[in-house]
Amino acid sequence: MSKRFLLLWLCAAALHAGEPKRLSFEQAFLFRGEPLLRMLPDAGPWLDDASYAETRDGKAWRVDARSGRARLLFDPAPYKGSGPKDLDWLRPADHSADWSRLVFVNGDDLYALCRPAGKLARLTETAGAEQNPLLSPDGRSVAYTLGGDLYAAPLGGGAPVRLTRDGGDDILNGYASWVYYEEILGRAGRNRAFEWSPDGRILAFMRFDQSPVPRFPLFDATGAYGRLEMQRYPKPGFPNPMVKVGFADAAGNGTAWVDFAGSGDHYLTFLAWSPRGDRAYVQWLNRGQDELRLYECAPATGKARLLYTEKQKSWIDFLDKDSFVPLAGGGALLLSSKSGWSHVYRLGADGRERALTRGEWSVSRIDAVDEGSRRVYFSADREDSTRSDLYRVGLDGGEPLRLTREDGSHRAAVSPRGSFFIDRWSTRSRPAVLDLRGGDGRLIRRLGDSALPAFAQYDLGRSELFRIPAAGGLQLPAAWILPPGFDPAKKYPVVLGIYGGPGARGVLDAFPRRLDGYYLAQEGIIVLAVDHRGSGHFGKRGEEQMHRCLGKWEMADYGGAVDWLRTLPFIDDARIGIEGGSYGGYVAALAVVSDPGRFACGIAEYSVTDWTLYDSVYTERYMDTPAENPDGYRQSSVLSHLDSYRGNLRLTHGSMDDNVHMQNSLQLLDRLLDQGKTVELMIYPGERHGVRGPKAAENARSAVEFWKRHFFPERVGQVGPVGPVRQEKEE
Repeated sequence: MSKRFLLLWLCAAALHAGEPKRLSFEQAFLFRGEPLLRMLPDAGPWLDDASYAETRDGKAWRVDARSGRARLLFDPAPYKGSGPKDLDWLRPADHSADWSRLVFVNGDDLYALCRPAGKLARLTETAGAEQNPLLSPDGRSVAYTLGGDLYAAPLGGGAPVRLTRDGGDDILNGYASWVYYEEILGRAGRNRAFEWSPDGRILAFMRFDQSPVPRFPLFDATGAYGRLEMQRYPKPGFPNPMVKVGFADAAGNGTAWVDFAGSGDHYLTFLAWSPRGDRAYVQWLNRGQDELRLYECAPATGKARLLYTEKQKSWIDFLDKDSFVPLAGGGALLLSSKSGWSHVYRLGADGRERALTRGEWSVSRIDAVDEGSRRVYFSADREDSTRSDLYRVGLDGGEPLRLTREDGSHRAAVSPRGSFFIDRWSTRSRPAVLDLRGGDGRLIRRLGDSALPAFAQYDLGRSELFRIPAAGGLQLPAAWILPPGFDPAKKYPVVLGIYGGPGARGVLDAFPRRLDGYYLAQEGIIVLAVDHRGSGHFGKRGEEQMHRCLGKWEMADYGGAVDWLRTLPFIDDARIGIEGGSYGGYVAALAVVSDPGRFACGIAEYSVTDWTLYDSVYTERYMDTPAENPDGYRQSSVLSHLDSYRGNLRLTHGSMDDNVHMQNSLQLLDRLLDQGKTVELMIYPGERHGVRGPKAAENARSAVEFWKRHFFPERVGQVGPVGPVRQEKEE
């Protein structure tokens, strides 16, 4: 190589090195190639008011908050030769706070490591599957479910105690029926419907009788004949599971049932134990979900005393651990939206209530309560509806004090007495960081930064927050990612990515968890997000406008946003698309079918297409039953608007989707075919709600090709190859 050529090559390389890098399809969708982001440290939970747990370097540590010094809690190395070889030692099913006792599920059986004894012991060896093991607070026992019954097993040796004896396919003790798991107790609990008392002597649990609930068939096509999975799934207007709440003595000395009729057409859930365990709290909602009753129960007898009642004209959300906190002296704190905005209320033991927060802003959760200093810590959007901050207020009310100082969205974990908090926060342009802060909000030290050095080398496009005017004088929160090198003299297509369900905010001052939007922007597409009036930004007052008319305000506000876009000189108004999954799939399908003049094309994934086909709890909360609201169901259905459909809709669905059944997409396809119309359709065999694993790569590639085919037909086929997807770890 000549010196002159070498010099030219070096100059060209230097110039190229200074240019921003382009995000590849593999980086954005397949999690392959040069990483831009990393996981934040696994810090928490708090062990006491001055120290927290952290797992790193294959070990668990106790970290002193003030000094940062770490002391070893648990090193699995000495134990790895005992028991099954594939145990994930730092991810047990449950463990004590000091990591002295750990419980594992392996091969559908339970194993326990009691470090004082120094060995791993097998607790169960049955033909069935033990599920959801939970250690007692004193570390002496583990509770679990098996075959629809509830058990407690001593860790010190001895046979498990069977606490219920009527479990089976239809009767579930301590294991949530599907609709309770999905809509009331939450997916994070993995169907667990029991809780130890603080002293470890009693198990509060829920008993579900599913026998009245109709069964829905899910067909697994594997093998010569396939397999039919029958799911107990209540749809609007059909029978729900019947529920009871009981208090079982962990030694097997009987169960006291809360004195409610088990066959009532209502919803009944255990909420929490009082700090001393002498009382338990149970919530009751009527089937219409517009009346809430909160009961204080005696665990020894099941006798219930009414503590609080609330009624609203639309619906009331179920209370959970983020919205209900019992107080040691009796009574509790709870969140209620009865003023039109979600706020903190204090209930006395006598049922008297006092609002601790007020105003046209919303509290999202109660983070901690320190009764000693009479302080309540909560998260709210008081500064702006697109952000979240941590606040402190007195147990008697007063002016809230904001503790998080940087712009953006914050998620805090507060120490037991509020001396410190761990703050995970980000902005639209700043990837997430993890900070340790004092109780007054001052920074003690940074625990982690998710942005790798490579992040600064990529031009991902400009991300901006703004507002779009809407009917009624509202200003809808919106955000977009503009293509790198954005030129206002050019015309750009737009993809509106939405979810759109009641109370579900998509526009936040927070960095996205995925980079797929930045990839589309890099391909020359403006990626837009807009939240409608019922998304939560405008409080319960905004949400309840959606009552009995799902789809109406989504179409009005998203359609208005498109009209606003068309006033901008750099928008190509003939190339505006929409995409979403689940509820977002419903909105996308409804938009393309009912309003093709605004939405030229769209992708609807695992979508509800008619609300008579979804589950009872979610649907009736917003729509009432089909018998009570026939016009609302008819107008909200995608199937009612097929006459206006012009084409350009892509549907995807998992064949084993147990949440939004594939029946939704098939009924839409059936009706369209009968009208001589069609859609693109991709069925993912064996997939549940969403597409995961290797099939997710094909889904992502096909989605990008869809946009290119409709926006840039000359560039079809220029997407990266399909390969295995590395699963993104939930934080």
